[in-house]
Amino acid sequence: MFTGIVEQTGTIVSFTDLGGVHRLTVAAPGIAGQLREGDSLAVSGVCLTALDVDPELFHADLAAETLARTSLASLAVSSKVNLELPTAAGSPLGGHVVQGHVDDAGVLVALEPVIPESSPQFDRQTTDWTLKVRVPEIVRPWMVHKGSVAIEGISLTIAGFDGDVITIAILPLTYWRTNLHSLAIGAPVNVEADVLV
Repeated sequence: MFTGIVEQTGTIVSFTDLGGVHRLTVAAPGIAGQLREGDSLAVSGVCLTALDVDPELFHADLAAETLARTSLASLAVSSKVNLELPTAAGSPLGGHVVQGHVDDAGVLVALEPVIPESSPQFDRQTTDWTLKVRVPEIVRPWMVHKGSVAIEGISLTIAGFDGDVITIAILPLTYWRTNLHSLAIGAPVNVEADVLV
């Protein structure tokens, strides 16, 4: 189980077809050194099993189901991914209950600063942002105004939903600490509905 509080970002080093599974290699100084072979961790919201761990990087094998349901298959070398270790029993829940079982990939529709870039008050480091994601049909029944959702493994609160697109307020810390600032409009993003809704 995870909380959706991203600990750091990692960088995709390689994505290799092994003739069955695909092997993902992620550079993750800091987190990689805490992993042992077989440990779980969330990679942009997808619960994966760490393999061939060293202090700087880890590998994980992706099944066909994972490739079909998540954004991981679309990642290129040097893409940023969000990383979170599992929550230890008895630890405080800083976000919400996130299983790492991504429901499907949505589409990033917009990520815009609340203060327009044309404004003299605009400061890219301190402004908050408005995120819009077109959610897959399979999770739309669970998109609840002021409810929780995990986007790319980040625990977020839904500020609005028009039946197709959710709107979310993003604080500067979340914008800069996660991979959100590196994503392009139209990019697939992992969506996990709140399991407790």
